[in-house]
Amino acid sequence: MPSSDNRRLSVTRVDVSKGHEAEFHAIATQFAAILLKKEYGRSVVVADEAEPSRFYSVHHWNGVASAELCHGDPEVQALTARLYQIARVTYVVNGVRRPEMMKLLEDRRARVEADRRTGFDRRRKNIGRTEGDRRKSDRRLGPRRLRDRPGEVDLIAAARRAREHADAAFSHFKVGAALETADGEVITGCNIENATYGLTICAERVAMFKAISEGHRAFLRIAIVADTEAPTPPCGACRQILWEFGGDLEILLANLQAPKGSYRLKDLLPLPFDARLL
Repeated sequence: MPSSDNRRLSVTRVDVSKGHEAEFHAIATQFAAILLKKEYGRSVVVADEAEPSRFYSVHHWNGVASAELCHGDPEVQALTARLYQIARVTYVVNGVRRPEMMKLLEDRRARVEADRRTGFDRRRKNIGRTEGDRRKSDRRLGPRRLRDRPGEVDLIAAARRAREHADAAFSHFKVGAALETADGEVITGCNIENATYGLTICAERVAMFKAISEGHRAFLRIAIVADTEAPTPPCGACRQILWEFGGDLEILLANLQAPKGSYRLKDLLPLPFDARLL
């Protein structure tokens, strides 16, 4: 395929929740019809023969501008909202990302990197977007998004799903965590226990270490879920790690039924030890 075509090609992997395959196909059909009708491009869906609930959605855009118009289309946003209720979507190829947009993202990351260890409040500081607009843009569409409405990441749902993978053979106390990065990705973690108890690691640290190992350096908030009536806050070790790499994160606590509270990390760790003391 010519390189010019590659710049107009996007591929997403869609892992559909069991029992929702027919709904996914209906959404994909409507999406393909919109692309053709409005001359954005064309879309095809390919099933993964090894995974019955996994599909690959291939978008052939008429150009970068067409892709941007499509992502801002209210009809497409409504379909996207429905899709994220029933599936996990991972961008595999994004051939329509403008170089100047990538540079802007890197600039934003660089601005927060300098303050990574100082408790900098990344959620409230304005880094170039007008107030009230920071959570509305389609810049948040991308890998591992879990939403219940366009533009809103459902962190608690992600943490509940992550909890199902916990290995808690000794305590039988399963915890899930979902960490939102500054560029909108969701990195999940679960607690993993070991017969040598001291090697056990909490869900929050798993999520943070995964994020760091994948190159993320700026974070907004983390959701923590356990099967308890009262909220389950992060332990002392996790609070230190979250502060060290995330600063004054928003901490969302929930159980399997409902949210249980929202806190700032500076309130849970009022006198932290960090690089300012070295």
